[in-house]
Amino acid sequence: MSAPVTEAGPPAATDHRWLILVIVAIAQLMVILDATIVNIALPSAQHSLGFANSDRQWVVTAYALAFGSLLLLGGRIGDMFSRKWVFITGLAGFAVSSALGGAAVSFGMLVTARTLQGVFGAILAPAALGTLISTFRDPRERGKAFGVFGSVAGGGGAVGLILGGVLTQYLSWRYTLYVNLVFAALAIGGALVYMRSNRPATRPRMDWPGTLLASAGFFCIVFGFSHAETAGWAASLTIGSLVLGVALLAAFGFAEQRVSHPLLPLRVILDRTRGGAYVSVGVAGISIFGVFLFLTYYLQTVKGYSPVASGLAFLPMIGCILVSSNTSSIVALPRLGPRVLITSGMLCGVAAMAYLTRLTVTSSYASAVLPALLVLGLGFGMIISPAINTATAGVQRQDSGVASALVNTMQQVGGSIGTAALSTIALTATAHYLIAHHTGRLALATAATHGYTMAFTISAALFGVGTVLAVVLLPSRQRLQQLRSAATVAATAPAGGTAAGETDPVPSQT
Repeated sequence: MSAPVTEAGPPAATDHRWLILVIVAIAQLMVILDATIVNIALPSAQHSLGFANSDRQWVVTAYALAFGSLLLLGGRIGDMFSRKWVFITGLAGFAVSSALGGAAVSFGMLVTARTLQGVFGAILAPAALGTLISTFRDPRERGKAFGVFGSVAGGGGAVGLILGGVLTQYLSWRYTLYVNLVFAALAIGGALVYMRSNRPATRPRMDWPGTLLASAGFFCIVFGFSHAETAGWAASLTIGSLVLGVALLAAFGFAEQRVSHPLLPLRVILDRTRGGAYVSVGVAGISIFGVFLFLTYYLQTVKGYSPVASGLAFLPMIGCILVSSNTSSIVALPRLGPRVLITSGMLCGVAAMAYLTRLTVTSSYASAVLPALLVLGLGFGMIISPAINTATAGVQRQDSGVASALVNTMQQVGGSIGTAALSTIALTATAHYLIAHHTGRLALATAATHGYTMAFTISAALFGVGTVLAVVLLPSRQRLQQLRSAATVAATAPAGGTAAGETDPVPSQT
């Protein structure tokens, strides 16, 4: 193994970069699938531990709250210390938390474990993406790496549904948590052998006021949307949490302009190219978790699929994400640029969601669900990989952890918002339908399906908004070429391209 070097120097070639990609992909898969794998196991866990229906959401919400609110802090920790050891710490903590959850003997113990999973996931996820940024400097290789990473980010949730169904049905709900020990052990072993212990030449200072404001703000936002799912939008706690969250994030933005070492340098998000990429990830996050949730409900409660069968129904979408992510990042992005690709992906999302609005109780999987999943998989691949690539391109070394954290923040917070908001819309539509059409043998199933299609309608509209924003905010191939040239000049300047001012070159667009 090579001797330790600082990350501020010229990027050293590594013979193990593709193995590092595998290690990072395993870690990212573990983090992403844990947002959905426990969903399938919830009924079994509830029966085993004996908690009420009103408490059930907290098994999912606890993870989302900790993960979403602490991501920026986790990203800054990755900027301050060796990413190898931050990465390993996140993996080890996630594994111990998962073991605690699998061994839970009470509801409180399970929720505590899920909260700790979210805490260590917030440390792990930015370190994983930051490792890719520093490992892959060659534009073509970086495109391949982000293709794989985007496949995991886009398809991990569906993998969680499949794996959760298999483990719950054939073993026990506890194994949906114990399985993380296998992922973590593989990733820790690989990191110890193949990763470099790189340290920043200049360690950024921690912005504690900004950290508290950002963490509290994201916590209130995620909590508010989660509370709305069960208590409704008019509940005082829902409104108070959302208003307080917005106020805290506004105060955070104000404070970041006035501190010498901000947690989130505003240059990271005010860059139009990067901001457009973050918005794209957020829109995709809102919609993809909604698809997983409502199609799973539809297949199981309306069509009578088993947990395993409903999980396997998403396999075609995963295949399309794999193909589309890698093709987009490796072949299409250098030729077309992010604007064309991400806009096309958003349009695929509009078409797929509009197609799903036609679902009825008697619809078949082959004709009414499968075509939408195929188009949706292609669309997600065209959004996620190019958006992640674009969002993290050209960032300075001391900002790369925070830039990586923002990608995960947008996806996680977007997923939380999407799940809560779309669930509320679906439940309201279902209730109104039942009031108007309360008779008949299939009344409940028909009302539920009506609620799901209403959620798909809103998702289609969100993808439409995402299409417009992608056209307005994202650069053309020619514009990105100019940005790449400017970043390359800055990175290779004799005095300014080292230490704290180093930048990662923007991916080649030629």
